[in-house]
Amino acid sequence: MAKVVIWGSLKPHTGGKSEVTVEARNVQELLARLGEAYPGLQPQIKRGVSVSIDGLIYREGWLQPLAPDSEVFLLPRMQGG
Repeated sequence: MAKVVIWGSLKPHTGGKSEVTVEARNVQELLARLGEAYPGLQPQIKRGVSVSIDGLIYREGWLQPLAPDSEVFLLPRMQGG
């Protein structure tokens, strides 16, 4: 199972948990399972999140594969211009 670190303003939507484990083959599956387990995250995920997998940040890498020992950081998507 991938270890998922919940970052910043997303943490209140997991009941204050800063780290959870999720079994998923790719980012899309990971986000779907997080949304099921923590319904408060669903609006945040729909608005957009960034995902860091083993130190690399992906903005739209929905099919990016996850290894069972991947470390994933879930971050609110940064807005700006």
